[in-house]
Parts: sequence; structure tokens; C-alpha cells
Amino acid sequence: MKETIKTTPTKNVVLNLQPSELRKDDYLKDKLTSRQLARFIELEEQRATEGLAPLKVELSRRSATPFTVLLLTMIGAIIAGRKTRGGSGLHLAIGIMIAAIFILSDRFSTVFATKSNFPPLVAAWVPNILFVFVAYYLYRRAPK
Repeated sequence: MKETIKTTPTKNVVLNLQPSELRKDDYLKDKLTSRQLARFIELEEQRATEGLAPLKVELSRRSATPFTVLLLTMIGAIIAGRKTRGGSGLHLAIGIMIAAIFILSDRFSTVFATKSNFPPLVAAWVPNILFVFVAYYLYRRAPK
């Protein structure tokens, strides 16, 4: 059948790997600080690792989240500042709707960044940029 067996002496190959690098940790992005995460992403890019989009999105969201908190607080304060005789039920419903729409748009942009070619930095900031206009509109309509 023309098969041949060739034996060679054993070779030692030095791999620059740690045992912890062989197992994928799904919660690694939650355990690392921003600086450590940026360094980890840089190291994995040098290794040409695929699937770094969720890590990049997480790094970008860490810079966008404080602005998100301020923005939604400002929107809530603008809505709560309106006084009507009918009560505050309508204002509470409007506030909850705006928050739900924000969370939905934030999740959509995150999915677009992780599953397609949408840039992670843009995905983290698009909901904030859109809701700056909502906050400005509500501020202009707020009673003085």
C-alpha cells in the first residue's frame, strides 16, 4: 500500500503559554480593571485572537456609562420638575418609557457591535448621543 513510517528524535518546542491561557474565561471582562482589559485586548490582538468584540465593547462602555448616569439623571430631573394637578403618574410613566427605550437602544448597539462590524466605541456612545437630543428637547419644553 506504499505506506512508510519515519521516526525522528523527540523535539522540545518552547511555547510561550501559561496554563491559564488555554481555558477561556467568559467572565474575564468583569474581573479586570480598565487598564488591565486594554492590555489584555492589545495582547490578544497581537496573537490574532478572534472574538474580541465583546471585550472592546465592554472597554468602550466603561467610559460611556458615567455619562449615561448623568444624562438619565438629568432627564429624570427635568420630567420630575413638572408640576400638574392631576398627579405624577403620567410623569412616572414617561420616565419609565424613556429609560426602557434607552436600555433597548443600548442593547441593540451592543449586539450590533459584537455581531457585526459596528465600531465598539461608536456603539457605546450612540445611545448617549441620541438621548442628549431627547434631554435637550425636554429641557426646552420644561417650565421655567
